[in-house]
Amino acid sequence: MIIFDCNGVLVDSEPIAAAVAAQQFTHVGVPLTPESVMHHFLGRRPADMVAAVEAHIQRKLPAAFGANLAAATLKRFQTELRAMPHAAHALTWLREPKCVASSSGIDRIRASLDITGLARFFEANLFSGGDVPRGKPAPDLFQLAARRMRVRAAECIVVEDSPAGIAAAAAAGMMPIGFVGGSHAAPNLGSELQAAGARTVIADMRQLRGAIVDLRGW
Repeated sequence: MIIFDCNGVLVDSEPIAAAVAAQQFTHVGVPLTPESVMHHFLGRRPADMVAAVEAHIQRKLPAAFGANLAAATLKRFQTELRAMPHAAHALTWLREPKCVASSSGIDRIRASLDITGLARFFEANLFSGGDVPRGKPAPDLFQLAARRMRVRAAECIVVEDSPAGIAAAAAAGMMPIGFVGGSHAAPNLGSELQAAGARTVIADMRQLRGAIVDLRGW
């Protein structure tokens, strides 16, 4: 089975989401830049991001902050979100079971896939960070996906763009592939993914087939 992260892997969402988060945090008196959001929270659940910021500033953010952030992000997605180049090509080739396991809430996952035309490849096989007690880099989400899909962890390949996601996949006993083809990818992202446990790193979704073949020794 192939497990895909959504943000920064299937959809080129990270620059949009980081810009919205920075704007929303700044609006409530916590000035952050998109770059700092990306640096500290790439691949993490929105709830964990909010909790970390609250711990740092030693005060609670407004009760509606999470909902406002989600709504503002989806609003931008409606007009700006695009599928990752060649994602549909890669998904068309993959005939084996596949699913999405993303730190985002289920509404954002569904909207992202609907907007970009990729929902048809996954049907109901979508798993959210909100479904588990601990977010990435804990292995909980990937373990849940494997259980629900009735596949052993050792048989799963995970495609991830964040060190937190790669670490989660490795901790779950799966084979992680790092992806650095998103518009947010810094030059050092590949080495960071490898340090977190990626077996290989690709920069183009057209390389996914070869990476899977190499990992499995077909």
